[in-house]
Amino acid sequence: MLKRSFIISIALLILTAVTAPGAPKPRVKGPITVTSETLTADNRAHTALFEKNVVAKTPEMTLYADSMIVFYTEKGGDVTRIEATGNVRLYKDSRVITAQKATYFADRGEVIFTGEPRAVDGENVVTGSVMMYFIGQDRSYVENSRVILKNGGAH
Repeated sequence: MLKRSFIISIALLILTAVTAPGAPKPRVKGPITVTSETLTADNRAHTALFEKNVVAKTPEMTLYADSMIVFYTEKGGDVTRIEATGNVRLYKDSRVITAQKATYFADRGEVIFTGEPRAVDGENVVTGSVMMYFIGQDRSYVENSRVILKNGGAH
């Protein structure tokens, strides 16, 4: 049986960012709630798998996916990587990013979106084959980009 404190720890660590080794961890404002139809924790493999209708919510953003696997360290339970797959949708303010897969790498402080990634802000749209977001630098990189700006540029 999975300990309640472990579930709470995983939920609190999901979607937090590490900008660099030794750097202070940015805090997500408010609580994080992760819901799914099933949760399978594998303490030997150091993973937690959320499946079917996964929703991770904070007061600032909401992430939807068909499944999400969280990889964590044996000692301390620090999140090292998160993979969200299937119908990934990230909503933050007026912005929406969709893709088939999003992978968060805690050590590098980056998220990589693949599988027809598309970012939309109002009528502005960016597409590409790969989208990378560097959290600590608030910087993006898009391969094979196509940008459509309709309402005076991106915000």
